[in-house]
Amino acid sequence: MRRLGLFVVFLVALVAAGFAGALLSGHLNQNNGTQTVVTTRSTALSTTTTTLPHASTKVLVANGTQTNGAAAHVTQVLQAQGWSMSTPTNSTSQASATTVYYAPTKQPEAALIASELGVNLSAVRPLTVTAPVAGTTGIDVVVVIGPDLASRAGTLTPTT
Repeated sequence: MRRLGLFVVFLVALVAAGFAGALLSGHLNQNNGTQTVVTTRSTALSTTTTTLPHASTKVLVANGTQTNGAAAHVTQVLQAQGWSMSTPTNSTSQASATTVYYAPTKQPEAALIASELGVNLSAVRPLTVTAPVAGTTGIDVVVVIGPDLASRAGTLTPTT
């Protein structure tokens, strides 16, 4: 009798294991007509595009710090990389961090400029009237230098 009890427990365990395996492998749900689809949306900015026409993108660099010459230096760096540069200026208010603003359709260019300057891509934003720079008409990308970029502006080297 004891042997029969062990056999029944073994048989129940074997059947349960087979059922669990079938559930995990999807064999039981194969013909039920439903399918689960998981869709993921990515909004990450891409900096892998290197064929962007630098010369056709008008860039303005504004100094948002008290560091003299920071905007002029960054302008030289970007100009050496082929970007079409506007005359550097000062921002209308102090910046707490560097921000790269872009006009409509110019997000890829702004992301590439941010990458070239070592600025975090989370600092790339649409150019709106709240940007702390006057005279942005006709400008595609505005770089407002904050203390983070100003502190290393001298280490950026213009390259051709």
